[in-house]
Order: sequence, then C-alpha cells, then structure tokens
Amino acid sequence: MSQEPVWWTGGAQPDQRVSHDDRERVAEVLRVSAGDGRLSLEELEERLESCFAARTYGDLAPLVADLRGQAAALAEQVPAKEVTRIHREGGNVRYEGSWVVPRRLEIELRGGNVLLDFTSAAVREPVTEVEIDIRGGNLRLVVPDGYVVDAEEVEFRGGSVVHRDVKDRDPNAPLVHRVNVTGEMAGGNVVVRPPRTPREPGRLRRMLGRGGDR
Repeated sequence: MSQEPVWWTGGAQPDQRVSHDDRERVAEVLRVSAGDGRLSLEELEERLESCFAARTYGDLAPLVADLRGQAAALAEQVPAKEVTRIHREGGNVRYEGSWVVPRRLEIELRGGNVLLDFTSAAVREPVTEVEIDIRGGNLRLVVPDGYVVDAEEVEFRGGSVVHRDVKDRDPNAPLVHRVNVTGEMAGGNVVVRPPRTPREPGRLRRMLGRGGDR
C-alpha cells in the first residue's frame, strides 16, 4: 500500500493565491494516486501540468476532487462559489470530470448545448440551483445514483424533460444531492441520464463480427 501524502492545510478561499509548497503537495497527491492506479499516466501528466500552472486554491481543487481519502479533502477546504454565470452566443458549455459545483448556475445560451456531468464532481451543498435560458440547444445532466433532478418548473417551447436509462438506477440509493432546474428552454430538451458503464472488453468486436482470434 502506498502512503498518503502529507496534506496541505492552507487557505480556504478559492480566489486566494497558492504557493510553490501548495502546488508541490497537490502534485504529490496526484503522483501517489497514479501509483495506486487511480489515475492513468496520461491523466497524471495533464493534471500535473494544470497543477504547476495553478494560481489559486480554486484552480487546484478540481484536480483532486474525484480522489479518495486525503486527496478529496482539498476540495472540501475550498468552499463552493455562490454563483457561476455563463452567457454565450453559439458553442457548447461542458462541465465534466473533476469540478467543484457552485451553489447556483445561471446559464444563458443561444445555439448550443450544455453538459453538466456530476459523476466526479465535488458538491459542497445538498442542493444545486440551475437557472437556464437556452434557445436552440439541449441541457444534459449526468447524475449518479442518489441524485434527484427536478425540472418541473422549466417553461418549454417545443421540448420536454427526458429521463433516460431509468431502469439502470438503484431505487434504494439514499438521496445524496438535489438539482433544481428552472427557467426557459426553446427548441430543446432537458435530458437526465446516469453515467455510462464501461463496455465489456471485446464487445464491440463481437458486435461487428470480428473475433479476437483473427
């Protein structure tokens, strides 16, 4: 078993500047996690690059938000932002991988799609409020077992709420987090689905009629 790295105890504000020691300690967390098999070498390289380029605690927190034990404590030290506001004309908005969920997301988008993937996200509050004004695009929410999405108050013009793969959910999972979606959507849907499960090795080849012995 690998030894957990000595944890960093500095700073609680996401906008506070970090020191060289802070970056080194987070880098050590990442190296240990890669040694334990929790990160691939490619992920380690990407996260180390972001780590040494980090300026604030808010930059560092997402790098370890999905790592267990003391590594996850970094995200817990950094409080969630009160509000994140996004305004965009065209293009897509994607929150996935390791990210710290704010208490409230306000999204105004024209001609694009929004992805909010909570699979590896760090949530500090029991409820996330998402207010949308989306025209000509979809809002997709990927939520693990124990997450509840309430989009009953969204005003649709030519769309609806779609729950996919409901049969794959654990009906006995305890409530972990609630996502309340409000606002307006024109020409699109709010799509809620669970994280995708990894495909069985070789399944695609078999589906295509290509045996592994060829």
